[in-house]
Amino acid sequence: MNEQSRTLPPEALDAWAAALRERFGLAPEDLPVALILDLARDVAVGVARPAAPFSAFAAGLVAGRAGGSPEDTTAAVAAITEMAATWEYES
Repeated sequence: MNEQSRTLPPEALDAWAAALRERFGLAPEDLPVALILDLARDVAVGVARPAAPFSAFAAGLVAGRAGGSPEDTTAAVAAITEMAATWEYES
């Protein structure tokens, strides 16, 4: 697969989210696309680009352990975004 074929229009992400919702029986509010994309952006800028997918996974894990509601997801994302905004790596 070449690089151009991996660059998709926004509609493709919407279609992918719809397919995930259908496959796993999720409601639209269970997959907050904009919230997760904003998290990925904030972590990529505030921490490091490779930390973005890892942080999105962590947000899902934290939200799931808290109960898994959309509010739990929002709270987990907010906490990680706050951490990323002030992150300073100390070696």
